[in-house]
Amino acid sequence: MHIAIAGNIGAGKTSLTRLLAKHFKWEPHYEEVETNPYLNSFYEDMQRWSFNLQIYFLNSRFRQVVEIRDGAKTVIQDRTIYEDAYIFAPNLHEMGLMPTRDYKNYESLFELMNSFIKAPDLLIYLRSSVPNLVNQIQMRGRDYENSIRIDYLKSLNERYEKWINNYDSGKLLIIDVDNIDFINNPTDLGGIIERINAEINGLF
Repeated sequence: MHIAIAGNIGAGKTSLTRLLAKHFKWEPHYEEVETNPYLNSFYEDMQRWSFNLQIYFLNSRFRQVVEIRDGAKTVIQDRTIYEDAYIFAPNLHEMGLMPTRDYKNYESLFELMNSFIKAPDLLIYLRSSVPNLVNQIQMRGRDYENSIRIDYLKSLNERYEKWINNYDSGKLLIIDVDNIDFINNPTDLGGIIERINAEINGLF
């Protein structure tokens, strides 16, 4: 079974992936952040490195999905390939940070990859307001994230909502994270686990 967690930067995807993997004994597949050779460069000069970064993520997540589908374990994935294609890449293009020529190339690659993969059995979307995202980003203190602009996060949030409102590729669970603390509050985490159990039981 393939479970995936989607959400904007700072929504809590990695933390929830870790906690759910521990609780359900699932195998976690994390987003390649620390080992990503383009991330620092991208936040320093988005226009120069946007295409390189998006191609790196696209390749990385395609490999993850292939491994998940070929394996026998239940896997929980931190961020999906769809977020790169439907949110981050088009957002960079619209902001003038990825040239149309590069974006069309990217779109073509994604369409080919997408024809070979299946959607997650369950997609968990972490919905968050921009102020909450900013607070979470500041709390975790990653140097390369210091330059993330508010309008960039707002634009991403709008794209996330549009994507989720039209998502029909599989089961979807939406969790509003503004007023819960699943990292430090076991009751909040328990509530999420109960909802996931209900969704998973409906898969069989």
